[in-house]
Amino acid sequence: MAIDGRSDIYEILDDRFLIPANGDLRLELLYDGTRWSEGPLYVPAWRQLIFSDVPNDRLLRWDEATGTVGVFRTAAGHPNGNTLDREGRLITCEQGNRRVTRTEHDGSRTVIADRYAGKRFNSPNDVIVRSDGSIWFSDPIFGILSDYEGNRGESEIGASNIYRVDPATGKVRIMAEGFLTPNGLTFSPDERRLFVADTVGGHIKVYDVRDDGTLGPGTVFAQAPANVAQFDSVRFDDEGRLWAAAGGGGLHCYAPDGTLIGRIILPLTASNVTFGGPKNNRLFITAGYHVYSLVVAATGAPRIRGCGPTRPHAAATDAPAQNLDAYATRWRLSARRPQG
Repeated sequence: MAIDGRSDIYEILDDRFLIPANGDLRLELLYDGTRWSEGPLYVPAWRQLIFSDVPNDRLLRWDEATGTVGVFRTAAGHPNGNTLDREGRLITCEQGNRRVTRTEHDGSRTVIADRYAGKRFNSPNDVIVRSDGSIWFSDPIFGILSDYEGNRGESEIGASNIYRVDPATGKVRIMAEGFLTPNGLTFSPDERRLFVADTVGGHIKVYDVRDDGTLGPGTVFAQAPANVAQFDSVRFDDEGRLWAAAGGGGLHCYAPDGTLIGRIILPLTASNVTFGGPKNNRLFITAGYHVYSLVVAATGAPRIRGCGPTRPHAAATDAPAQNLDAYATRWRLSARRPQG
C-alpha cells in the first residue's frame, strides 16, 4: 500500500536537501495495526524490521521478502527502543519492566541493567551500542507516568539520565544528566560525539566524547520549532546529516553544521526512524499507529560504528552552485515521473 504524496512529502529548506530528497515520491505503508509504534530496527541477516507496539506490550517483525508482519514477542515488557550488539543479538529497552535486556541467539533473555545504585530505572527508552561493546541508553519517565506505555509508578532515582553499561564488568554509570526527558540518542559515525534528543526540553544536545570515554559539556545542536516539533529518535547518514523524528513536525534532516535543510512530511506523529534495506538507504519510520518506509538518495551511517572516517560530504554541504542547480533540475524533473 502506498500513500500518494508526490513531491509534496519533501519540504526543501536548503539546497543541500535536494540530493537526499531525490528518492521515492510517496510513502509506503508497511503496517497500521499498532496503538503506538516505536523502536524500528532493521536486521540485515534476517531481512526483517523489528519494531515495538508499546501499549500492546509486543515486539513485531516485518519481513522484507514477503511483506508480512508477525509477532516476535508478546508480554515483552512494553518495549521501546531496539538495537543490535556486536554479536548480532537484540538489545531492547523494556519500559514496563524498567530494564534493558538482551535476546540471546537461543531466544532466551538476559537482563543487562535494571538498577543504578540499587534503585530501579524510570523506563529505559532508546539504546545504542558503541564499537567497544558498551551499551548506552536513555531513561525518561514516559513508562511510569501511566499504565498506557508501561506501569504507573514513582521515580526511584529522581532524575532522567543517560547511562552506560560497561561491556566487561556490567557496571552502570551515569554519562550525562540534567535532562527533562532524554529520548533518542546516537553517536556520530566516528563516535567522537554523542547526540541526545530531549523531547520536553525541545532540543537535541551534542557532547564530545573524550579519549577516556567520558563526555564533555553538552551544547545545543538543534532547537525544535515552538509548537511544531518534539524530538525523539535521531540517526545519521554517511554524509554526516542527522535525521530526527520530530513528532508533528515530521522527519527533520540537519546538515553537519546544525542547519535544518529539509523535512519529510508525514500524515501522523513521527516517533522513530532508522535506515535499513540491502543498501541501507531505506528509511523506516514509526509514526502513531503506522510504520512507513521511504527509499531516499541518502545512505545510513555504517551499521558498525567507529570503524574509520565517514565518506566525504562535499556534495552535501559544499558543492559548487552549478552542481546544485543540476541536481535541482533533476529533482524537479523526477518529481513529475509516474509512480508504479
